[in-house]
Amino acid sequence: MSSASAQVKVPSVLNEDDTCRDYGKNAAPVRYPDPDIKVLDDRFKKYMLGNTPIQRIYTGNLWAEGPAWNGSGRYLVWSDIPSDEQLRYIEEDDHVSRRFRSPSGNSNGNTFDYHGRQISCRHKERDVIRYEHDGSILVLAKNFNGKQFNAPNDVVVHPNGDIWFTDPGYGSLMDYEGINAGNGSTQPFQKEAVYRIDSKTGKVNQVTDEIFKPNGLCFSPDYKKLYVADTGASHYKEASKEIKVWDVKDEKSLSGGKSFASMELDGKAGFADGIRADVDGNIWASAGWVGEGYDGVHIFGVADGKRIGQITLPEICSNVCFGGTKRNRLFMTASQSVYAVYVNVKGAHIS
Repeated sequence: MSSASAQVKVPSVLNEDDTCRDYGKNAAPVRYPDPDIKVLDDRFKKYMLGNTPIQRIYTGNLWAEGPAWNGSGRYLVWSDIPSDEQLRYIEEDDHVSRRFRSPSGNSNGNTFDYHGRQISCRHKERDVIRYEHDGSILVLAKNFNGKQFNAPNDVVVHPNGDIWFTDPGYGSLMDYEGINAGNGSTQPFQKEAVYRIDSKTGKVNQVTDEIFKPNGLCFSPDYKKLYVADTGASHYKEASKEIKVWDVKDEKSLSGGKSFASMELDGKAGFADGIRADVDGNIWASAGWVGEGYDGVHIFGVADGKRIGQITLPEICSNVCFGGTKRNRLFMTASQSVYAVYVNVKGAHIS
């Protein structure tokens, strides 16, 4: 499907069988409030808007991941990992550019630093890179303790310039999203862990390996906590399907790791993948691998980790980010598509 035919601006309603929502070009408008934005706790009521729809802004990917918002450019960039390319949605005219970056090194997570430079995690090269203003690529991290990373996955930036990223290794377990390490290990090159790149020295420090497979990550609004989604249950029977949280010490290290939120809902548990915090500290987590009524975005209250709201989608959601001119638009990469919805809260961070 071409990018021109894939762009969708009109929201939609359920199909005739009332089970699968139609997001096609000619679908009828949705009746407000959008039935797929769900309040599970009264705390979520102030964050949902009664007169806005979930929109599908693009479809045609193989596995969409890593959305990141560029505020000065007013565009969203994301990865289609198997297609080895990055795409860009431009807010000004709803245009989507395919092959914004191609090849992309089977990139996964993306973000922007406080100088507007894009940072990406590449599965194929098993590294973390930065695209410089002159168009060149700078490799920021490629190994730790003399061993290559498994396959860096997601990445965030601290205001002090340090870069934090996860290394669960999925990109080295298959050729579809990277290069298969071929050694049959769920830890292709080393133990899964979370890392920090020191902005002053360039040194890579491991901040924790007390997690099975660290996936999406985000800071709290004040940068005093770090949240990480654990998707280790994909390969470890003893792993819990949860989001963990640590205290950030001196902007450099972690302590006090514990469970923040369980992904279990109505007796079923899927995976949280990408996560973001809003300005009030609530965590917005992509959710999937269960099915209808579960897949989409789950919102967890900052005070107790209780699920307070849901945005259900017709596809498995892989990642989320806040963007738009006012940073109050939630973008959701979901399997083959990208969705967006306005919410009554801003994202805590720049991307």
